[in-house]
Amino acid sequence: MDSILVTGGGPLSGTIPIAGAKNACLTLMPATLLSDEPLTLTNAPRLSDIRTMTSLLESLGAEVSSLSDGLVIAMSSHALNGARADYDIVRKMRASILVLGPLLARLGEAVVSLPGGCAIGARPVDLHLKALEAMGAELDLRDGYVHAKAPKGGLRGGTFEFPFVSVGATENALMAATLARGTTVLKNAAREPEIVDLGHCLQAMGAQIDGLGTSTITIEGVDRLHGATHRVVTDRIELGSYMVAPLIAGGEVTCAGGRRDLLEAFCQKLEAAGAEITESDAGLTVRRAGERMRAVDVTTEPFPGFPTDLQAQMMAMLCTAEGASHLEEKIFENRFMHAPELIRMGAHVDVRGGSAHVIGTDRLRGAQVMATDLRASFSLILAGLAAEGTTKVGRVYHLDRGYERVVQKLSGVGAQIARVSDDG
Repeated sequence: MDSILVTGGGPLSGTIPIAGAKNACLTLMPATLLSDEPLTLTNAPRLSDIRTMTSLLESLGAEVSSLSDGLVIAMSSHALNGARADYDIVRKMRASILVLGPLLARLGEAVVSLPGGCAIGARPVDLHLKALEAMGAELDLRDGYVHAKAPKGGLRGGTFEFPFVSVGATENALMAATLARGTTVLKNAAREPEIVDLGHCLQAMGAQIDGLGTSTITIEGVDRLHGATHRVVTDRIELGSYMVAPLIAGGEVTCAGGRRDLLEAFCQKLEAAGAEITESDAGLTVRRAGERMRAVDVTTEPFPGFPTDLQAQMMAMLCTAEGASHLEEKIFENRFMHAPELIRMGAHVDVRGGSAHVIGTDRLRGAQVMATDLRASFSLILAGLAAEGTTKVGRVYHLDRGYERVVQKLSGVGAQIARVSDDG
């Protein structure tokens, strides 16, 4: 098992390339199951979750090839050999549930294990199932699997209003509806850029979709989808994570390929805390205006609000800011597990339920800490950039699920960071 060593104290300077979006790519890959023609994705991120999804698709009979050093994923589902997604693969990643809708829409049946992933709350799949039931699907949960069947003649259009915004359920329903007979209307749908990106890919495959980027999406089902080539949207969470780096360590960094419209609410909070953000054709350039950042209050919300996936990174920054900050987590429970690790580094954090109170300090200390989930792992690296001495972040297999080549990217702008094997 590997760890990351970070020695703080120096400002950062240079350019960090931002990868294609993990959450978008993991949604786009199952779209290949909707067609018997090839689907090619460019600007793909090189992550362990992508390899897991590759294994899952291959277990269903899809052909998946990684090209151009992993930046291109070429897929074909012309010869699927089944509709069962087994626990051994699905348990590794929440996004595995996204094969359910496409399999059901194209093959008329699916058996999919209930998924696993980061331990940041229940994140139930009931909304996925209810949306599919609105299209006529018959569902049975037994032995840890979802057994799904479409009615005779296939899924049919229907109307479903999500009781609360769910990104994954919107994605599953959107894919399934493209091959349903008639019109499907999804109300209170998620509006995230990753869903818009999925919609654009499906449109390139021949889907009829209106309302992308709004809370009401209308899909007119078609008989079949064809092949396409699609570029994965920039990863807004990786972008936001690296934007915090010069704010906590000092210096100035350009995040190549970054776009402000992907993170407007996040950018506004950073600016309120004392960041200077400049957008250009090269991307987003970030620096702090003063010696220290200022405290701000943060509440996580569905897009276009402040992203829950950037809450941990924001907390790390606020641990070094002037004043007291209040963070409220409204998307997932149990998402302050990084707080005890930051406290080990000298941070002042008080967690009570879904809220955290942070009093900034001008000095963090290097310590041995443990990553508890994907985004928390990056927050500890950020804290290490601002700490005196060396921080050792353990269990970085979480990091590999969502960030590619972290050591290379941060060392390229001057960070003292290395990956070491704990096996000696």
